[in-house]
Parts: sequence; C-alpha cells; structure tokens
Amino acid sequence: MKNTSSNSAVIWIPRLLVGLLFIFSGAIKANDPLGFSYKLVEYFEVFHITFLNGLALTMAIVLCALEMLLGFALLIGARAVKVAWGLLLLIIFFGFLTFYSAFFKVVQTCGCFGDAIPLTPWQSFSKDMVLLALVLVLFVKRKEIKPLFSAKVGDKWLICAAVVSVGFGVYTYNFSPVIDFLPYKIGANLPDEMKIPPGAPLDEFELTYHLKNKKTGATKVMNDKEYLKSNIWKDASWEVVGDPENRLVKKGYEPKIRDLAIQDEQRNDYTKELLSSPFYSLFIVAYDLSETDKDAINRLNALAINLTDNYNIRTVLLTSNSAADAKAFAKEHKLISEIFYADGVPLKSMVRSNPGVLLIKNGTVINKWHYHSVPKYEDIVKEYLQK
Repeated sequence: MKNTSSNSAVIWIPRLLVGLLFIFSGAIKANDPLGFSYKLVEYFEVFHITFLNGLALTMAIVLCALEMLLGFALLIGARAVKVAWGLLLLIIFFGFLTFYSAFFKVVQTCGCFGDAIPLTPWQSFSKDMVLLALVLVLFVKRKEIKPLFSAKVGDKWLICAAVVSVGFGVYTYNFSPVIDFLPYKIGANLPDEMKIPPGAPLDEFELTYHLKNKKTGATKVMNDKEYLKSNIWKDASWEVVGDPENRLVKKGYEPKIRDLAIQDEQRNDYTKELLSSPFYSLFIVAYDLSETDKDAINRLNALAINLTDNYNIRTVLLTSNSAADAKAFAKEHKLISEIFYADGVPLKSMVRSNPGVLLIKNGTVINKWHYHSVPKYEDIVKEYLQK
C-alpha cells in the first residue's frame, strides 16, 4: 500500500519552496527592471553578444515575468508538465551563468535578487544547485503534481498572472522601483554612506613570494609572514623570482557609496561642496545625454528656471558625457543648470531614470523622481520650500 501522505510531502515541499522562491526572485528583479537590464548587458559583454544590448530592458521585464509566472503556475498546479520543463531549463540556464561568473570571475554580482540581497557568484551558484535539486524532484514527479483548479480556470489564472507580472515590470520601469534598495534612496545621507566608520576593519592582503636558490635551483613559495619569520631574506643564496603576488584574504568594511566623484570640466572635485550644502539643491541626473528623454529635459529646465528665479535653488545637471557633448546639449536645450560630471555607474544607481531628479539638502536625499512623476513647480514649493 502506498504512503500517499509521504508522496504528497515529497511533492508539496519542493513545490512550495520552488514556487515561492521563483515568485520572490522575479518580483525583486521586476521591482527594478532597468537595474536588471544593466546586469544583462554585463553578461552580453562577457559572451560577446553585445548586439543584444538594445533588447536588454525588454528581456529583463520578460525574464522577470517568466520567473513569477512559472512560480505561480507551479503553486496552483496549472500545466504542470510544461511548467516543470520550463523550471528545469531556466534553473540550468541560471546555474550555467552563475558558475561561469564564479569560475571565470567575470560578473561578480549575478543580480539574482537584484540589489535587495547581493550574493557573490559562488553563493548564487550554490543557491541554484539547491534549487536544481528541488526542481529535479518536481520534474521526475511532474505528472503527479495535482492542480488546484480545473484546466480552464487554471489558464485564466495564468493569463491574469502574466498580465500582472509584465505590468509590474513595465510600471516600475516607468515610475521608479516600488522599494528602493540602492544607497541613494530617499532619506539616505550621501556623505555618511561614503564614509568608513572609525575602527572599521580594513581589507587584509597577503603577499606571496616565489623564491629560487641560486646554487641548487630549488624553489619555494612563501607568504609574507613565512618569508619574514624564516629570515630567508637574509640568505644571499635565495632570490625572489618576479614580483610578489598581492592577494585579498579578508574583505574589510565597504561603504555603500564608494565610486561617486563629482567633478567640473577641469576635473576639480565638487563632491563635498555639492553634498554639504545646507540649502535645497536640485540634481538632474542624465547619465547618457544621447539617450535621455528630450521632452523631459525641457520640462525639467523650465522647473529649474522657476526654482532658481524665485527661490535661488541651485540646480545641477550630472552626466557621464564629455564636456564638449554636455555643452552642446546644454546650448541646444538652453539649460540653466550647472554641469558637473561623474562616472555612469553611480549615476545609474542614483535614480532609475534618464533623466531623473533628486532633491537634496545637507547631503540627504529629500525626494527623488522618475521624469514621468516629477511634481509640478507649485507642488514642490508647497511641499518643501514653504515649510
């Protein structure tokens, strides 16, 4: 006689774990599809398929929706055989990517859970292997997965889930992430996020020496501690071959913001000045002026003119373009904002929009907006400047 409760547990435990984890993973990435698309571009560069860069955002939204849809379908048991195949192929694909990243040390954060839960490549690969084991159980028993609804009702649920999954990614792309996991989130004090606290552990490195005996030809490999303790450096018959290898053995404290440097055209650093102002400043972030929304720039320029004329608000345009391109762009659009320059990576993290807007005071992000949701001049005055 079969133990039905035991068989049910063998299916339901991995069914719940895999289904919920796929939904969670897809939703976390769909919360920030633009950020996930940046990660896809990194993989495209590694595999020399950069012709797909233009499709990265679409692929990001679809891939996130697929994860959520497969997880949901598994939970309700709809189209179980096809879903089991989809889960198996997807986890094998993810496992290959994370192994490749870890083994060849290329993409050092896989983006599996977006910026919410950053994982190292080996952690990501381990997670994928655990998931693969659970998916294999479901794949072997795919015909025993019982649906919660009839096939017709299940298909209707899948259609609804597909619309919601895709719609969520489209919404967050057009109106910023629902939850901001980046260091430039509302309420963050940027100078504090850039500091290393006193007493915080620093990176620890180890030097490795390759030694050769001039008389016998014997060789040795020693780390810096062994090298000093053995006093071999005093023995003239031993010589160091090549340069010592410097290896990180223990990671120290790393500030959340470590790559932000705001400069003017002459490369003078203005980071501290701009972030320490006790007054309101409006930062218009357009990391790539060639791809920025021109209508949005014109609207933001009108906003900057009003804020500057009536409240003497300092408005700044931050970009990663060259000074020549930025000047030409500013002339074309009659921009009044001061132009400063920074690397594209931190600018992409500041706000998931091109252009995007940050309202900053005393180095603290008071608010930030996608260009689709920037409030009107009157609303900014009422909400912030008249208080």
